[in-house]
Amino acid sequence: MRTFQVRFEIPYNKFRLEKKRFEKLVAEAIETLPEKFQKKIQNLNVAVEDEPSDEILRQQGIGQSNTLLGLYHGVPLKNRGVSYTNVLPDKIIIYQKPIERLCRDENEIKEKVREVFRHELGHHFGMSEQDLRSI
Repeated sequence: MRTFQVRFEIPYNKFRLEKKRFEKLVAEAIETLPEKFQKKIQNLNVAVEDEPSDEILRQQGIGQSNTLLGLYHGVPLKNRGVSYTNVLPDKIIIYQKPIERLCRDENEIKEKVREVFRHELGHHFGMSEQDLRSI
């Protein structure tokens, strides 16, 4: 699993969106992806969850002063061989509440959702954390 995490150095914000509106922002992040990248996505499900579980945070080695904004779980495209068939889709999870706590308004949430989705999609394409930091 690959993650997008941040260290909290700013106070929690209290701006919240209804779940359906947040899901729409996630859908927009997918739809506004350049076509050349959309065509490369294979066998991928994108979901919204409120918060990462304590178990996920523990598995990812995320301490109390950090949080998880998104998570990719699957087999990156570059690691798939010809025998990669009849498998469940890879999954990107976008965590709503941690993103909302970082953002002051809907525009900031929209940008953060876009950033987190693209980061996790980079893992789907086979990019490492180091690769993603360099772009």
